[in-house]
Amino acid sequence: MFKFPAVSLRNSIFVRLVFTYLFVVIPIIVLGLYLYQWSYKNASEDISRATSKQLNYYLGTLDREVEWIELQLFDLVEDSGLNTLSVTWDFIDNADRRSELSRLIQRMTSVQNSSPYIKDIYIHIPSITKTLSTAGAIQDFDIVQYHFFRSGAKESDHRLIKWNNSLYLNGSKESGRKGAEPLFTVQIELDIEKLLKSLEQVNLYPESGSLLLSESAGFVLSTDKDADLAIQDFIKNSPSSNDAVVMKLKNKKFQMNKVYSEATGLSVAMYLPEETVKRPLSTFSKWAWIFIMTSLLAIVVFSYSSYRIIHQPLLKLIQGFKRMEGGSLDSPIEHERKDEFGYLYTRFNHMLSKLQTLIDQDFKQKMMMQKAELKQLQSQINPHFLYNSFFILNTLSRMGDADRIEKFTNMLGEYFRFITRNGEDFVALSEEIKHSRTYTEIQNLRFSRRITVFFDELPKEMESIRVPRLIVQPIIENAYEHSLEKMEEDGILHVAFEKSPGEILIRIEDNGNAITDSELESLREHLHHTADSYEITGMMNIHRRLVLTFGEGSGLFLAKSKLNGLEVLIRIKTEEEITCIGS
Repeated sequence: MFKFPAVSLRNSIFVRLVFTYLFVVIPIIVLGLYLYQWSYKNASEDISRATSKQLNYYLGTLDREVEWIELQLFDLVEDSGLNTLSVTWDFIDNADRRSELSRLIQRMTSVQNSSPYIKDIYIHIPSITKTLSTAGAIQDFDIVQYHFFRSGAKESDHRLIKWNNSLYLNGSKESGRKGAEPLFTVQIELDIEKLLKSLEQVNLYPESGSLLLSESAGFVLSTDKDADLAIQDFIKNSPSSNDAVVMKLKNKKFQMNKVYSEATGLSVAMYLPEETVKRPLSTFSKWAWIFIMTSLLAIVVFSYSSYRIIHQPLLKLIQGFKRMEGGSLDSPIEHERKDEFGYLYTRFNHMLSKLQTLIDQDFKQKMMMQKAELKQLQSQINPHFLYNSFFILNTLSRMGDADRIEKFTNMLGEYFRFITRNGEDFVALSEEIKHSRTYTEIQNLRFSRRITVFFDELPKEMESIRVPRLIVQPIIENAYEHSLEKMEEDGILHVAFEKSPGEILIRIEDNGNAITDSELESLREHLHHTADSYEITGMMNIHRRLVLTFGEGSGLFLAKSKLNGLEVLIRIKTEEEITCIGS
């Protein structure tokens, strides 16, 4: 085995490239990282400060609104008419009852209109078994809601209570008797839609999201309906701070700010994808230009070094390959290099010498053998077919069928022109199949009543494949001569095409006399070794040319036909892009 020659460390292309790259690129990388970190830090701090101010302002506004609503709630609880009505309901007439209820509805509507965040107001009065609301006016007593807020008010000292995915402020008027039910309870429902719209105004960027939380009530309101629950859980468990917190969820980082109000127990938070913070900022244009100029200079230096160290030697090697492709095998590369390219040049020159020897000893001999075999096959025009052709022509002329005579002579001319031309040994598969079709059409003039030909269409993707000439028609001719001509009726000839990864198949089969296993094995033996008759010699010629052209695995393969005759399979091995020695 040839060993790779020793190359000194000083002459190694790899070492020189590594040192050149490090010398040029490391300063740029250091400068870029510094600019990036500095820009990101400043942008992150600016965004965090702006976000905190925005959140504090929003939460302060919301606190004032809640305090105002609580004042209105207190006024409703202390309303004298409401207190009187809850106690004296059984002692007043119906007219006074209706009048007082109407006044209460109007008062509730007035309170509702005093704040955009009030959605509805409920007053539950057990003594009259009625529930009043601004949306439903006077309703039957809602015992479920009444008991929920009655028990919730006792168990919790939180200002906001969650019920049915909404927030409520609750108040009640106690009767003064120990253990007795309150005279009435009042709940003010906050408008979640209005809260959501006000929360959306907190978002500084389209990609950001905001959350309003009440940890005590277990309430979360998010501007992003598709917000990951993991984000909500992280924000819930994060302490409130004016500084930004970075959270990483599902391989994605977010910058989060959270502010808490002790007055209402509400927290508001905003999160922003880290990619938004990392966007280039216009304030760093000066540094960007410095970075660009430095990068350009580095590119020039590195490109020049690469050209001297790699590109020039590589061009010399490419030029040597181009000369070789043009047929010049006596043009070695002259050099004095001691690095890896010196090794490649030496091996290239050795390859040229070896290739020249192989061509002289082997390839030329095989090509001469192929050409000699093709010439021999072309010279073996079947006299029997020629005689029959003249007989058909004579018959048509006696019948006076000028159209068929013209068609027949044209087909006959095309047939012999394809067989006898010497211009090229390889043709497109479409031409080979066209010649075979012409042959079957000529034979059809003789045997149309006895033999039926099924000739499939050649697939488009197989038309341009270049193959040796006369690999299909001689096999069809063999089927006629040794099988189909002997049949008095119902003869069938079928030609089909298949294409699969790595190979193409041409299948020729007939329904001639049934062939035995011993006869089939004998044909296979003669095909791959010696031949004693013309027809096997012709098939062996085709088989050897296919093997020489397309390599092992290609050639002719014989089998019993499903039509009860002989099947000849032409297999041509291909690559992903089908090529051929003669193309």
